[in-house]
Amino acid sequence: MNIKPSYKTKIFFYTFLVMAVFTAGIIVVEHNRERLYKTEGLESTLNGYAELIHKFILKNRLTGNNIDSLQQIMPLLPHNIRVTIINEDGSVLFDNDFADVKNLENHKNRPEILKAMIKPYGTNVRNSVTTHTEYLYYAIHCENCFIRVALPYDIRVKAFLKSDNVFLYIIIFLFVIVNLALNYILNRFGKSISRLRDFVVSVQNGNPVPDNISFPNDELGQIADSVVEVYRTADKNKKKIAVEREKFLQHFHYSGEGLCFFTKDRKNVYANTHFLQLLNFMIDKPTLNPECIFEEKVFKEVQEYLKNPEQTSLFTTKINLNGKFFSIRVFVFEDNSFEITISDISQSEKTRLLKQEMTNNIAHELRTPVASIRGFLETLMEQKNIDEEKRNFFLERAHSQVIRLSELIRDINLITKTEEAPDRFEVEKIPLLPLLNELKDDLEMELSKHNIRMKINVSDEVILNGNRTLLYSIFRNLVDNSIRYGGGGINIFIDNYAENPDYYYFSYYDTGKGVEEVHLSRLFERFYRVNEGRTRNTGGSGLGLSIVKNAVLFHKGEIVAKNRAEGGLEFLFTLKK
Repeated sequence: MNIKPSYKTKIFFYTFLVMAVFTAGIIVVEHNRERLYKTEGLESTLNGYAELIHKFILKNRLTGNNIDSLQQIMPLLPHNIRVTIINEDGSVLFDNDFADVKNLENHKNRPEILKAMIKPYGTNVRNSVTTHTEYLYYAIHCENCFIRVALPYDIRVKAFLKSDNVFLYIIIFLFVIVNLALNYILNRFGKSISRLRDFVVSVQNGNPVPDNISFPNDELGQIADSVVEVYRTADKNKKKIAVEREKFLQHFHYSGEGLCFFTKDRKNVYANTHFLQLLNFMIDKPTLNPECIFEEKVFKEVQEYLKNPEQTSLFTTKINLNGKFFSIRVFVFEDNSFEITISDISQSEKTRLLKQEMTNNIAHELRTPVASIRGFLETLMEQKNIDEEKRNFFLERAHSQVIRLSELIRDINLITKTEEAPDRFEVEKIPLLPLLNELKDDLEMELSKHNIRMKINVSDEVILNGNRTLLYSIFRNLVDNSIRYGGGGINIFIDNYAENPDYYYFSYYDTGKGVEEVHLSRLFERFYRVNEGRTRNTGGSGLGLSIVKNAVLFHKGEIVAKNRAEGGLEFLFTLKK
């Protein structure tokens, strides 16, 4: 297992290395400086000896013939010192260690002599060619010769030149103290860093932010506390974003619209199920890849828009396909990613067309009574001498058209209210039998006039939770329909033939003429007429059965129409209890 060193170990190692190099450098520099200082001191001593000899030579005017007189000064010098007088040509004139200097080799090329030629003095440590002893040489150039003094480079001289180890011990001591202090400081910082590292690793692994984490009370600990607080805030925001994202995804998933998001490179990011369903309805081959929208011909307008979306950020179009209407909307965001929305607007489009048709029908239906009323009134206004009988005839006809117009407006208002504002109808418990008896009484004269008998088979216990006006309009319009179109001398039956825990089942039929089968499926359409002319003659608005259907739907029921085998038209419907 490969264990990585801790932050503290790394910092301590690097700092120790730097401190060790720094300390070693100080020791080496100081050692060299001390050695140089002692060497200079020793050279200064040797220079004193050389100057003393030089003064002795000048005072006694020694030359090559009487140079041996230098033996007189030797007792004044250290016993182990070697004194050599060398001529400028390199020949040895005097050497206190050799009496026969004539046999000594030429010393002109000795390093210390060569140095003394160009400098005030020359020094060198080497083995003597003559005595085979290691010396520290010091030479100066006088008037006509070189004076060279030398001390044996033995253990005593080496000890003198050796640097003092006290400084070394002090440096090493300080080095240890500094590293101990550094180790203590790094221990404190290391705790904060280790805890912070463990915290970050834990959070990165998906663990929650702990509530009881703490750090040492120092600068790094304060930074670590701030980092933890940032993580806590980020974690809270992440959870909030996740919740909001889930809300959006749920909204998109259950949205009635097909939603799909794409990157600026037209790569799919998210598409809800409804988008895929509508997409597959609109294309030939089923797919789960929303990106096919950029290739299918049916989306040609969208493809053309996306070639240059900078002109506008929103594009909408409609597509009529397979009997359905679809709205396509493209919205481009600031980063050039975009959203495509597909909506099935078939129902709303049909509603729009239905309202348009209804508007046209209403205009058509209003035109006839209004034109009639206008014609009658203009005739009365223009013909001042019209007889009383014709005047009354025109007034009666105008009055009947006003009644028809009033009924038409009432029916339009009722059917519009049931469809668009059903919550405006009050709902209460309605006993049905009293309501039917009231209806029978209201129409007694009409029924008698057409010799129509009305039979009601409804129990006193039938009570509906509904709106009285709408319940009344159901049966009133059915009876009016029978009176107008069923013919005279017929029978009308209202029968509550069954029930279950939720619904009452009703049958309404008459024994009249009935209608052709081709018209049965359209009886409940607004303004639909089996015979365009007969409604005009009988004064119906063409909305009666449409009102019946909407009133039944308001009471959570269903209604169908059929021709009876025995003759006549029958309506079967349910009303929720």
